[in-house]
Amino acid sequence: MRILFIVYHGFSEHSGISKKIHYQVKGLRENGHEVHLCYYGFAANGHRCRYVDGVILKDYGIGRFAALRQRIDYGCIYDYCVRENIEFIYARSFMNATPFLANLFEKLQRIGIHAVTEIPTYPYDSEFSPHIWKQPLRLVIDKWFRRSVYKYMDAIVTFSDEKAIFGQRTINISNGVDFDSIPMHDYPNPSDGSIHLIGVAEVHVWHGYDRLLAGLGEYYKNEQKPRQVYFHIVGGVHPYLMSTDFVPIIEKYNISDKVIFHGQLFGAELTKVFNQCQFAIGSLGRHRSGISVIKTLKNREYATRGLPFIYSEQDSDFDQQPYVLKAPADESPIDILQIIDFLNHFTMNPKEIRKSVEHLTWKIQMQKVIDSIKGD
Repeated sequence: MRILFIVYHGFSEHSGISKKIHYQVKGLRENGHEVHLCYYGFAANGHRCRYVDGVILKDYGIGRFAALRQRIDYGCIYDYCVRENIEFIYARSFMNATPFLANLFEKLQRIGIHAVTEIPTYPYDSEFSPHIWKQPLRLVIDKWFRRSVYKYMDAIVTFSDEKAIFGQRTINISNGVDFDSIPMHDYPNPSDGSIHLIGVAEVHVWHGYDRLLAGLGEYYKNEQKPRQVYFHIVGGVHPYLMSTDFVPIIEKYNISDKVIFHGQLFGAELTKVFNQCQFAIGSLGRHRSGISVIKTLKNREYATRGLPFIYSEQDSDFDQQPYVLKAPADESPIDILQIIDFLNHFTMNPKEIRKSVEHLTWKIQMQKVIDSIKGD
């Protein structure tokens, strides 16, 4: 099948989202499909351009008018699909529904091209920040036109358990993993008996790391401290979140020496920090954005490395796994003593944990989408 994978933004070499998209494309290709990747970005001369497989499909120019044109002019995508005999489009939502996007998919449907859109998180309205002046307007426009866009789709791909979104049926898959890119954990056994926790994310309020910090503070406040516990945070933390949620808790409990901010790490440097840690921290605040069921990429990456971990949402792939500790979906501090007790009785090795997610490769997950479309 000739497939066009559409992304409405560009890529970053170190972005987890960018890597995920390339792994999805790889998964489709591993199933024998011919896949072309369409995305938006900037050329070396500063021009805003839409690309397919690294070749400029449309040069929108520079300046504000060019920025507007790329949001309303999708004719180049339609022409490409016709010219290259594209049979199926897999698009990734950028929370960007507009009448222009609806018009594109209406025209594509009219000539028999199947299409789905992946909505990475649902519901997502609370992810529009009120602190950025453009975002409330983007949310209003998206709300006006999202149903108009998705009625021209075959389905919406979701990592939730929803059976319908915005009036369209869903294809329920899991976030996948790429085993080739994630090394297995080299399990540490610190001689001093300390426990090192790791959380890897571009940190947002829904990650709920403040709950872990509060739990760490309560742990050190009490006399019962059977082991030294440290929290390693890898990834960017927005200055606003740092000043309102993180710093006040750290200062309140005087735990600055127990929390290590590594910033963004990749490759061998990231693996080195992972190999210092025995337990990973997933999302602890998805309820803050109205989400109770989600299959996050991070949970799968932790399991692929072979680490036990904690999270608070519902995730049917992991809820019953013996290497998972579930936290309540509320605002209570995380119980550090519970984590210590869990690790004191934990016997699985990284290889056993990794083996449990072999069915979650992107090759298998992306083929579920194709099979669903073929079955229509």
